[in-house]
Amino acid sequence: MDLLRHKKLAAGRGFLDDQFLIAMPGMKDDRFTRSVIYICAHSDEGAMGLIINQTQQMLFPDLLVQLGIMNEQEAIRLPAHARDFVVRNGGPVDRSRGFVLHSGDYRVESSLSVSDDICLTATVDILRAISTGRGPRHALMALGYSGWGAGQLESEIAENGWLTCPATTELLFDTDIERKYDRILASIGIDLAHLSAAAGHA
Repeated sequence: MDLLRHKKLAAGRGFLDDQFLIAMPGMKDDRFTRSVIYICAHSDEGAMGLIINQTQQMLFPDLLVQLGIMNEQEAIRLPAHARDFVVRNGGPVDRSRGFVLHSGDYRVESSLSVSDDICLTATVDILRAISTGRGPRHALMALGYSGWGAGQLESEIAENGWLTCPATTELLFDTDIERKYDRILASIGIDLAHLSAAAGHA
């Protein structure tokens, strides 16, 4: 993906990198209702992120078999941490492509640093590592991603479509996916009942 390649070559970060994007109650696009997106790359050319609180039906062992990383017999014998690893819906773009967000204790040549502590890797090496217990300490996997063209995300934020706040590794990687939206709002002191769906104009 061009935005990720550009980020790897460019120095510095976009101002929305390593931020949570939280859908406002008035979100018009049903695909993003009550979604939390972790922004991996942001620049003048656009933005790319992964929804972190929507799950896929596909199980991680099934994905490993589908990708030819192991056969069904090997998948059955996976350790619990790999067997229970949740595959998430990262967004509506390129839904057959996998991305792993993870702690910086694991890096391969293709890993992209999002922040000092968080990396993004989109190659099968990391899936093999996770399946054998040699992967990063913290990780989440998503199929597909969420993308915006130049200026599009900034416009959506200005129109009150999204809230933003700095991401924390605890809220990013914890496994309480169902309550993540409410908990991230609570972490920045916002009560959903008091959020307005309409943009304010001075």
